[in-house]
Amino acid sequence: MVNSKVDIVLLGTLFVCTALVVHALDNGLAHRPPMGWMSWERYRCITDCSKYPDECISEALFKRMADLMVSEGYRDAGYEYVNIDDCWMADERDEDGVLQPNKERFPNGIKHLADYIHERGLKFGIYQDIGTKTCAGYPGMVGYFKLDAETFADWGVDFIKIDGCYADVELMVNDYIKFGEYMNRTGRPILYSCSWPAYQEYDGIIPDYDQLKETCNMWRNWGDIEDSHQSVVEITKYFSDHQNRIVPHHGPGHWNDPDTLILGNYGLSYDQSKSQLAVWTVMGAPLLISNDLAKVRPEIKELLLNKAIIRVNQDPLGIQGRLVKTVNKIEIWKRPIMPRVGHELTQAIAFVSRRADGAPYPVRVKLQEDVGLSNSTNIKGYKVYDLFDGKAAPLLVRAGSTFETRINPTGANLYRFVPQFGTNFISF
Repeated sequence: MVNSKVDIVLLGTLFVCTALVVHALDNGLAHRPPMGWMSWERYRCITDCSKYPDECISEALFKRMADLMVSEGYRDAGYEYVNIDDCWMADERDEDGVLQPNKERFPNGIKHLADYIHERGLKFGIYQDIGTKTCAGYPGMVGYFKLDAETFADWGVDFIKIDGCYADVELMVNDYIKFGEYMNRTGRPILYSCSWPAYQEYDGIIPDYDQLKETCNMWRNWGDIEDSHQSVVEITKYFSDHQNRIVPHHGPGHWNDPDTLILGNYGLSYDQSKSQLAVWTVMGAPLLISNDLAKVRPEIKELLLNKAIIRVNQDPLGIQGRLVKTVNKIEIWKRPIMPRVGHELTQAIAFVSRRADGAPYPVRVKLQEDVGLSNSTNIKGYKVYDLFDGKAAPLLVRAGSTFETRINPTGANLYRFVPQFGTNFISF
């Protein structure tokens, strides 16, 4: 996967025994899927500030995004990280080996930028690479793990994404672990995002997920997302195809990461935006936006700030949802969430259309056989909330009955099914 960006987050405090053998990661970070903003998908490696002053990777860009996170309501909705990706560095380290930002694009230094972001009640993230160079060719970390960890801590970094370009796939895991140990020794809690699974998967190597959970807070499993519905579908297919082996390793403090939300850019229609958000929500994925926050259309901003959807994504159980059935190219995704009613959990259920036949497509499913909802005799039915339409009155649906919905082409519907013990239920 050389020259492809990969996000993965490793957290700050590891329990380490005398021989530096890491037994468990418990740095107190990422108990819920991380939320924030990241530069890569939208801004890539644009460095010509003369031609593209509003788009180049620069101090001005990240200050502007931090201000928009506050003024547009994203911070208050739970999006807290502002993350630099590749292309922030100078071409060379200084004479002492310390990483330097590009002086023209970051004239006041990284510590100044971190302070600016912190002053607005946000957290600051940065990027490096475990190999000899970053994916864009800037200085990598080989030979400088300890120094870079101390530098990032001194700068006030809260989140670090370590990529895997120009690294030996056979050796990179030990290097990720080594850097994590140095980072934890700094005493600063830093959310650690790793990329080694994506590189291993592309080489046909099955990652050691138990080792990942001991080392990282989140990790990129597969390739970079691009600004298209096709890219979203391909990444989603990877997650459904491999769900049996990756879902058990997802949870509080350690998250599978399908990459950033691309809502608000060029490539997704409104319905396709709903589709990505619905799947990422049911998977319990990190919600890291990559767009120009100043140009997000009102209807897309409403999706990103939807409190009911964020509540489901941030569910404290942290269970990753699964694809449970496909009916006529309509995927049904299900995730157990709080609240628990009696002995039954609430369920978030997404109906995701892979159809493009020009009209909304109706699908009728049996709640027990098709969707896998409880057949407990104690459950009389479900109160069903439409999470994309907060004004719609909830439906009361009898347990064991059928449920019908109609999904727009390439779109999605997202519901919350809350178990009920009363009467007066309806069946479709």
